[in-house]
Amino acid sequence: MENLDSLNSILPFLPIVSLSSTSYDLSWPDTIIEALKSLSKGPDHNGVDSGEVLFCTISNLRNCLGYPSSELSPGTEEGYTLFFNELMSPVESRKWFREIFPALATLMLKLPSLLEAHYRDADEIHRGAKEGYPKIRTGLRMLNPQESGTVFLSQELIGALLACSFFCIFPTVNRHAKLLRRINFDFLFANLHPSYKPYQEQKIRCLVHYFERILECMPMYCVSFERKVIPMAVETSPFGLSYPEAEFWSKSTIPLCQFEVFLSGLIEEQTREALEVDFANKFIGGAAMGRGCVQEEIRFMINPELIIGILFLPCMDANEAIEIVGTERFSNYTGYGDAFLFSGDCSDNKLIDCMGRRKTRIIAMDASPRLGIKQFRIEHLVREVNKAWCGFSRLVGNSHDKHSHRDSDVKDDVGIATGNWGCGSFGGDPELKVMIQWLAASQALRPFISYYTFGHESLQNLEQVSCLIQSHGWTVGDLWNMLAEYSSQRVNGKTRVGFFTWLLPSSAPPRMTKKEKWRKKKKDKL
Repeated sequence: MENLDSLNSILPFLPIVSLSSTSYDLSWPDTIIEALKSLSKGPDHNGVDSGEVLFCTISNLRNCLGYPSSELSPGTEEGYTLFFNELMSPVESRKWFREIFPALATLMLKLPSLLEAHYRDADEIHRGAKEGYPKIRTGLRMLNPQESGTVFLSQELIGALLACSFFCIFPTVNRHAKLLRRINFDFLFANLHPSYKPYQEQKIRCLVHYFERILECMPMYCVSFERKVIPMAVETSPFGLSYPEAEFWSKSTIPLCQFEVFLSGLIEEQTREALEVDFANKFIGGAAMGRGCVQEEIRFMINPELIIGILFLPCMDANEAIEIVGTERFSNYTGYGDAFLFSGDCSDNKLIDCMGRRKTRIIAMDASPRLGIKQFRIEHLVREVNKAWCGFSRLVGNSHDKHSHRDSDVKDDVGIATGNWGCGSFGGDPELKVMIQWLAASQALRPFISYYTFGHESLQNLEQVSCLIQSHGWTVGDLWNMLAEYSSQRVNGKTRVGFFTWLLPSSAPPRMTKKEKWRKKKKDKL
């Protein structure tokens, strides 16, 4: 029963009830069980065959749970009605209400038993930890800020939990106080009405497609969610780590890793073993459950299993990142922002790792928003490079493969796939953010960084600059010192040009000391 504390931490945020304080005995309230059984029998039995009746069903379920109707976003009823009555074709709507909707109710009926099995399995993982490794908890629980930890969930359990989001039956009390964003789908549907936006419909189509896929053939792998924290003090770290200051970066002698530039293509379509960066909001998922439709929100729509992290992962602090491994991609898409368009099914062929997860590794890390010229101050450079290093390093966290005390002891072939992190609505300088991520990836001993420019105009010379830097054999410390010097000049008004322009005429190797010059002269004579 090692995971009873885990269950108790998340139970107030779930719609089910516990029947015992000493065991994993979970259940729906009796009224919900009867309602779901009725819904599972199809429209000929329950009459649910339209958006209006669907919303009435949602309202009835919420009433059975004692939730006030005032908690739903204004326009929710109109949004569900519009989507299922008008935006769906008659053929799609008929299939949904006759096949998908009953199967969704059946899946929800299984939620208590799925959770019970989940916690029993988590106990086995906890007890079966290898000697010399920390006993880690993997059960579903609240992963609070400054508490590193990992949660493993089966894809079937995630599907059942997301069904609760569709029916808007997760309790909302205390979520704001816990620094959690909305998890129910009411606001998503409410934004279809009255000011209809095509991209909002397309987001919902991705989610509808996800439910259709899993209910036709339930995937049986698992997904892990890990909160990674750089300890603020050495004594709180199992690996002797602490939050690095500028001096740490200035003195680093680690060589810069391989740097590859991609002028086209998408991070999620990279084919190498790489950690894929989610340009995250500090509240994971950003506006995925609302009006947002940029990089993070799109990723959450095409890989909907990411959404369930919103349930138990409060906002990130400056020394934190969130790593998610194993989500499946279900949808293809075109466009971005207002032009986003669901373009059909995606068959995810990623390999499965030894822990039963797809080898899709996503790191959510939030850049500092809208700093303007302040982003060049040394304290903000340190914040950003530490944030990226937290995400990229294998040492930060608590998983079983992080027992070594040095990054060099856990080196592998997994690189970084990233792009213009924090450079859209957050207003980050693209040239600055490129170098910060390169520094962090190199310090984490990642073998390469694949950088997708998305055609950004200011990055036209990125390949030239990166090749020049690599040809000189710079270390992390060398590049950091150049970046710090440039940033100091920007803050003090001594230069207004971009980092690339500033660097190119001064891109020779760092100046040698007298001692280094003497050694070189002696070597040349030999």
